Amino acid sequence: MSELLLAERDGDVAVLTFNDPERRNAMTRAMGEAFGTAVTELARDDSLRCVVLTGAGRAFCAGGDLGMIQDQTDAGRADPGAARRGIRDTMRSFYGLFLSVRAIACPTVAALNGAAVGAGLCVALACDMRIASEVAKLGLNFTRLGLHPGMGATWTLPRLVGPAHAAELLYTGRTLTGAEAARIGLVNRAVPAAEVLPAAQELAREIAAAAPLANRGVKRALARSAGVTLDDQLDFEADVQAETFASEDAREGLAAARGRRAPKFSGH
Repeated sequence: MSELLLAERDGDVAVLTFNDPERRNAMTRAMGEAFGTAVTELARDDSLRCVVLTGAGRAFCAGGDLGMIQDQTDAGRADPGAARRGIRDTMRSFYGLFLSVRAIACPTVAALNGAAVGAGLCVALACDMRIASEVAKLGLNFTRLGLHPGMGATWTLPRLVGPAHAAELLYTGRTLTGAEAARIGLVNRAVPAAEVLPAAQELAREIAAAAPLANRGVKRALARSAGVTLDDQLDFEADVQAETFASEDAREGLAAARGRRAPKFSGH
């Protein structure tokens, strides 16, 4: 594992940590490649029940590395027509490295221990849930840098906070606190800074205690729901529910309910 990304495992919960605190965990291609490699390994692990993503030091992630952004700006200004395709392809592949977090089959939780800005916030938005420090600075500041938003910002944000809030945040590029972000649904909840990672880990353990096959199905269902009709979603639900009816987990869940005890799901 690269020094730029730390990976820890506690039973069936994994924690990934962006680890470049001196540069506020700014996103470089090297960090992205390390992240993509780690995510590929986690995506293959059927025993995993939840993943927590956080940042080392005082920031979650300060966004794209300014040196990388400057290089793209210089290339674009030097030869606007010829450079456009190369810049587009470079940025598109860069997005894919970090947004690979969406390929993890189990639920994911972003623990926003500090500032999450620009593309850094976009990675958190690509996770299923977010816990933020009450005082963390969160913002999609692309337009304040003269840039169009990237990293899926215009796709994820309206789905989380609605079109009106999304428009305001993207047009202005303004910064919110974690507490403000919780009020508009950008994060699930905001807590004191020292409690962010513990709260995210507690949420991960709560998720891990539920049936993993069912939760993986829920994740797939939520991911597809915005683009299909109700009838299509009902067909999907019936199909996946039929799969879980035949599982050992369903048998255990019913036995635990009858016995008035906590279930012990195997993931089978």
